[in-house]
Parts: sequence; structure tokens; C-alpha cells
Amino acid sequence: MKPTRSSTKKQFVLITGLSGSGKTLALHLFEDLNYFCVDNLPAVLLPQFAEVCDKKGIKNIAVVIDIRGGEFFHQLSSSLELVKKRKFSFEVLYLESSDEVLVRRFSETRRKHPLSRSGRVLDGIQQERKRLYEVRGMAGKIIDTSSYTAAQLREELMALYFSPSSGKPLRISVLSFGYKYGIPLDADLVFDVRFLPNPYYQAKLQNLSGNDLPVKEFVLHQPDTKTFLDFLLPFLDFAIPQYEKEGKHHVTLAIGCTGGRHRSIVLANEVSRFLLKKRYPVRVQHRDVHR
Repeated sequence: MKPTRSSTKKQFVLITGLSGSGKTLALHLFEDLNYFCVDNLPAVLLPQFAEVCDKKGIKNIAVVIDIRGGEFFHQLSSSLELVKKRKFSFEVLYLESSDEVLVRRFSETRRKHPLSRSGRVLDGIQQERKRLYEVRGMAGKIIDTSSYTAAQLREELMALYFSPSSGKPLRISVLSFGYKYGIPLDADLVFDVRFLPNPYYQAKLQNLSGNDLPVKEFVLHQPDTKTFLDFLLPFLDFAIPQYEKEGKHHVTLAIGCTGGRHRSIVLANEVSRFLLKKRYPVRVQHRDVHR
């Protein structure tokens, strides 16, 4: 069953980013949901393409423009500026991954990186990052797919672009993580809960996670936890509506502790419950729970 879009408003999504980060998978998802899709459109043709689609009344469009465009790709920034001047509404979706993950993906598929003339995939990846720096800064949404499976990336894109029929247009992702594994690059708000007592040092709790009741009770019964939530929840009650007023469609809240298995999970679950009571569509993900 296809999801119900919240409105018939026109959506023009320009997909770009690093080779191997999931752009093809993203385009296939849009295609499955009856978007008019074009892969590897030369950047110089973007303004004309947008104009034709507008005249034809095509409402939902997804286009991939990336480094495969060769010399044409250098014109992407200027083409985007021209599209803006003509007042076409569009969003740039930028996908990326860590060097390590991209190298592994190219190795698994045995494909050559478009810029790896020397044969070293890592050289091509690093060159591509430099060339995409300016375009990345123009992105409305950046997704780091390093820890995503194909199914998780599809779920994330569904949450971003295909909201179920609910009273709120804004969707919220609540993500727990471990600082030892890095801060999520796509987080809009990051909260550090490493100041709370750590269940890891309790022998009976060490091998459990924040999804288990004993850990939950340990964390929530701490006076500092109660004080923190007394500050955090009213802040979110204020901030989330402000994001809505600005027309934002998706917000990612990241909550981190040392390893991402205890305190951050408990707090992420509490925040998720709070937002659900406010009738926001919420997706909770525990990135490092199995590490």
C-alpha cells in the first residue's frame, strides 16, 4: 500500500552527493512512488528541464545530478542559482558516507570510482568530496548513509518525503548514539547526556541496554535526569513549533552518551514518548545499541 502524501503540493527533489552513498536507491524509491525521475541529468540543462516540467504541470519530480556529469557538473551551482531566480521551488537532497564505508561498497560491487584515474578508490572519493563542497552547502537535507542498510535508507526517505495523513506536517527523528562512534552528521539538535551516572558501571546493568526496564529505572530515578528533562522537554515544546513555522519538514534530534547503549537510549525513548503525546509523527532509532 502506498503512503498517503499530506498534500498535492509540487515536490522537486534534486538528488546529489558522493558516489556509492545511495543516490540510485533513493531515485528508485521516488520512481516507485510515481515521481517523474531522471538520472544523470547534465547540470547545464536543469533550468530548461525545470521550465518544461512546470509548463507540463508535472507535480512530483526527482533528478540525480552528480560527478558523472563530467565538465557539465561544474555548472551545477550556477544552474541552481538560475532556477532560484526563476522562482521554481526545489530541494537539494545530499547523500554522503564515510571514506571507509564508501571504499568497502566499491570493493563489494567491484565498480570503479568515476574519479579514480589512478585506480585507487580512496583518491577518487577524496577528490569528489572537494568538488562537491559548494553544492553540499546548498543542500536542504544531508543524510549520512554510513550506518544505513538499504531498507533503513528507504525508511528515512519515506519519513522525509511521504508523510502519512496526520495533523502535523513536521516529522521528527529521535536518534540515540555513542560519542565514541562519532556524532551523527545529519542531526539538527544534539544533546549530550554523558554527565548522568553511567549504568555501564553497575554489574547487573552492564550487559543490558536502555530498552531494558532495569536500566530505564536506574537512569530515570537519578535526580540529574529529572532536572535535565525539566529543561529539555519544555525547550522542545517551544522549539518544534518554531521549526514548523519556518516550513521545515523534518527535524533530527540526537541524544548521545559514551557508548550509545544505556543513557542515550533511555532519554531518546522518553523524548519520543513526549513528542508522540504532542501528536507529532516520530521515528526513534538507536544507532549504536548493538555495538
